[in-house]
Amino acid sequence: MEKILVGLKRVVDFNVRVRVKTDGSGVETDGVKMSINPFDEIALEEALRIKERGEASEVIVVSIGPAEVQQQLRTGLAMGADRAILIETEKPVDPLGVARIFKSIIDQEGADLVLLGKQAIDDDNNQTGQMLAAIWGRPQATSASKFALNGDTASVTREVDAGLETIEIDLPAVITVDLRLNEPRYVKLPDIMKAKKKPLEQFSIDDLGVERGPEVRAVTFEPPAERERGIMVDDVAGLVAALKDKGLL
Repeated sequence: MEKILVGLKRVVDFNVRVRVKTDGSGVETDGVKMSINPFDEIALEEALRIKERGEASEVIVVSIGPAEVQQQLRTGLAMGADRAILIETEKPVDPLGVARIFKSIIDQEGADLVLLGKQAIDDDNNQTGQMLAAIWGRPQATSASKFALNGDTASVTREVDAGLETIEIDLPAVITVDLRLNEPRYVKLPDIMKAKKKPLEQFSIDDLGVERGPEVRAVTFEPPAERERGIMVDDVAGLVAALKDKGLL
């Protein structure tokens, strides 16, 4: 295998409490810590392990967004990726648009395997991997908790409602990963310094000639309703009465 393509998305760090803007136009990001989507970080870690085992020659990280996304791409390079590609745009791109952009990069780079997080923690769409496989016309495996490469095939264990399911797919393919696949490595300072010298290419969507297609746009954002204060009851009879008052019994 020559190349593995890994998608990285810039999201609000999972440790940060998300706040909605006062005008309801979106999520507050000014002064907020931004990070690589945790699922994507796991996908990158798995790609790096594949390369370290000698089963791939190059790992390329790709992201879509404003110039600030370079920060997350540099983190990916510091983890061990060989090259980075930024598709720069100030406008949000829906999952279908992302899939079309990735297909263009695949055609350009000739990737043998695409690894993506199964979903992003900001919108939870869980759509891009499936759409990319359909556009590319290649097999897919989603929610992978374990997988192994066997020449021109991959054996993938995925989490389903009934438990675990193991399937075998032909390569090239798209695999989306779940949280239990691995534990991403810690980035050290020397690796961060080395990452500054690694190549990071920048393109616009127009450069790729990709059709944007219909855009899905969020009209307004609202914070979740505040949790109601609980009540104390003295005994079981009081609990039953309280449940009846709320129409739960």
